[in-house]
Amino acid sequence: MSIIEMDYQNKLKIYDDLVAQCSRFKRLGKTMPYTSANGYMFSLFNKAGEIGIRFSKEVQDHYIKKFDTTVYHSYGAVMRGYILIPEHLWNDEKTIVNLLNESYDYVMSLKTK
Repeated sequence: MSIIEMDYQNKLKIYDDLVAQCSRFKRLGKTMPYTSANGYMFSLFNKAGEIGIRFSKEVQDHYIKKFDTTVYHSYGAVMRGYILIPEHLWNDEKTIVNLLNESYDYVMSLKTK
């Protein structure tokens, strides 16, 4: 079954498994799964079953081009600083885990909220 054919629960399991590979943070949220550190959310799993990860504007622009993706939308809103993790990348766990860790490092570099 392709990622596109998966239902929400199977996609959520993938998100949970990816986050579980990152030892410095954990998945939060019951109805809106996300990760957060230093007072900032840095990854989200929306009701459409899409993963978004937060970066600085420069890094966001770089990854949008590199991964042929776009900005992330969640619950009808454009999420500033987030990129949509394209489903063609979901099978590359190592890359997504690295992106999650990079995003964690980014929010940890920001002034604490």
